[in-house]
Amino acid sequence: MRIDILTLFPEICRAPLNESMMKRAQTSSALDLRIQNLRDWTTDKHRTADDAPFGGGQGMVMRPEPIFAAVESLRTESSIVVLMSPQGRRFAQSTAQELAAHQHLIVICGHYEGIDHRVTEHLVDLEISIGDYVLTNGAIAAVVVVDAVVRLLPGVLGDEQSAANDSFSAGLLEGPQYTRPAEFRGWTVPEILLSGNHAEIAAWREREARRRTQQNRPDLLE
Repeated sequence: MRIDILTLFPEICRAPLNESMMKRAQTSSALDLRIQNLRDWTTDKHRTADDAPFGGGQGMVMRPEPIFAAVESLRTESSIVVLMSPQGRRFAQSTAQELAAHQHLIVICGHYEGIDHRVTEHLVDLEISIGDYVLTNGAIAAVVVVDAVVRLLPGVLGDEQSAANDSFSAGLLEGPQYTRPAEFRGWTVPEILLSGNHAEIAAWREREARRRTQQNRPDLLE
C-alpha cells in the first residue's frame, strides 16, 4: 500500500510513523509512506497556504490551490482521498478495514480554522474524525488513522491472528491478558489460563470480552 500524507507540519508525522511496526512495514515494503509538505505546491515566494476567512471570523483557513495541486499530482485511478476533520465520519475499526483494502490513500491534514470547503466538496472521497474533540492539527489525527490501517496489511504484524483478535475487530472489546509471574503481590492469574485446556480458555476469553464490553462500552452490544 502507498500512503501520501499532505500536511503543513511533516515532522509531526515522521517520528511516530518511523517506529515499531510502522517502521517494519516500510522496511518490508508492505507500506510505501510519503509525508508531503503542502507548501511544496504553493506558487508564491512566501509559500502561503492559508488566508483569512470570507465573511470574517477568527483564525485562518487553508487555501484550496495547493491542496488541489498536490492531490491532482499524486492521485491515480486507485487513490482514495481522505480528509482529517472534526466534521467527518467517526473513525472506527471497520473504517480502518475499509481503507486497508485500497492500494493508495492520500490523507489531507486540516490545520488552523479548517480547509476551504471546495476541497471537501470537489476533491475528497471520505471525511474522517477520530473523535468528538478538537486537536491542534490534523497531522496528529492522520498518524492515528495510518497506524490503525497499516497494522491490518498482510505481513505487518508478526501473527496475522493478532489483528483479528484486537478490540472492536469482532464487535467486542478484547478480554484481559496476563503474563509471568503467575502470582504478583498476592494477585494470581486465573487458573483457567494455566490449565492448558484450549477450548475452555477460548470460552473464558469470550465471556470476559463480553463482560468487559458490557462494563465499559455497552453501546457496542446494542
